[in-house]
Amino acid sequence: MTNTNIDKDLAGKVALVTGAARNMGRAFVVSLASRGADVVVHYNSESSASDAEETARLAKDQGVRALLVQGDLSKEAAVEKIYQETLAAFKQVDIVINNAGLVVKKPMIDVTEDDFDRSFGINAKAPFFIMKHAAKHIQDNGRVINMGTSLLSAFTGFYGVYAGSKAPLEDFTRALAKEIGSRGVTVNTVAPGPIDTAFFHGEENAQSVAYLSAASVMGRLGNIEDVVPMINFLTSEEARWVTGQTLFVNGGFVTR
Repeated sequence: MTNTNIDKDLAGKVALVTGAARNMGRAFVVSLASRGADVVVHYNSESSASDAEETARLAKDQGVRALLVQGDLSKEAAVEKIYQETLAAFKQVDIVINNAGLVVKKPMIDVTEDDFDRSFGINAKAPFFIMKHAAKHIQDNGRVINMGTSLLSAFTGFYGVYAGSKAPLEDFTRALAKEIGSRGVTVNTVAPGPIDTAFFHGEENAQSVAYLSAASVMGRLGNIEDVVPMINFLTSEEARWVTGQTLFVNGGFVTR
């Protein structure tokens, strides 16, 4: 699925990536920038500001422009403000990647109302309104990518509120793909398996890491570099006929 003519194919385009301070979000920003896209680097908390600045610096090293934006995406007003800042700086938006997320791992009996509200606020409400405003502002032939999870196809406990709050992305994806597809805009969900990042390890221990590693056919966790090529493909012209899909990138990850 790698585009062999990928060099600067995104020159003149603008990409907005949420949750871009570190981990996969940073990798997506740098990859898009390496292909010539100007980038909008979103972060939420002040504790992520320096990491977001580093992401922006890495993008600028690719010879493109980078805009830092901050906001709590569970508030629609913050989402609208980010789009207005993007349009003020770059006049357009061509690619939107819904990458911000929150993991809560615990038995359902221990999930609090606050856990539930925060999970659905970041994992479902935020991407919904990012997509709503993308429908208003994205250029024709644009790309919207939602980052889901391979837990959507797994049979395992303790991730109920996390996987449950990610599950709506599949329906949001199909709906928006249908509603704006006539403009050449594609909308897809990418569902990675466990990825070897601080985001993943924050909720795991040695036993669960071993179990989840063994759940792939290769017996390992995924790496960020395993996911980036799918993003490169979906943001390319070659992906124009792929829309409304959930694409699992997980090394054959199965739990039963």
